[in-house]
Amino acid sequence: MSAEKNLVRSLTVDIAAPAELVWAILIDLPAYPQWNPYTVKVESSLVLGEPVNLFLPNPGRPGELLHVIEYLADFEPHRLLAWEMYANAGNPDAARREQHIEHTGAASCRYHTTDQFLGATADQVMTDHGAWVKQGFDAVAHALKVRAETLYASVA
Repeated sequence: MSAEKNLVRSLTVDIAAPAELVWAILIDLPAYPQWNPYTVKVESSLVLGEPVNLFLPNPGRPGELLHVIEYLADFEPHRLLAWEMYANAGNPDAARREQHIEHTGAASCRYHTTDQFLGATADQVMTDHGAWVKQGFDAVAHALKVRAETLYASVA
């Protein structure tokens, strides 16, 4: 997958906490403002096909948030959480974001996230926003590692 055109991939982090805990953090949407520096707010029912309202810091207007509506595309507990943006008459952009958790042991896992830009505007979106998305995804990976390891240490 990493060789695909217009794909942004975060760094991979090894997390000293169970995959189940990392999953619980990813689906605890109301807690995102406490730890997630890139997707600072998320609203969703987490039902497949339903909207996922994402709020991200606007790089062009500090202090303001971008509101992006995507749709829950995959929900595989302890393994994969994905949402997609579909092109429409008002916005030609399309993308699929996947957050991957890989079990590496009883109390450890590995995490990374990807965004595949799709459709007619994919090349331009990659040029205009790819570096910003990569920076944000790397920050999320680091923050998720810290959050999971801190929570796990407090209950272990």
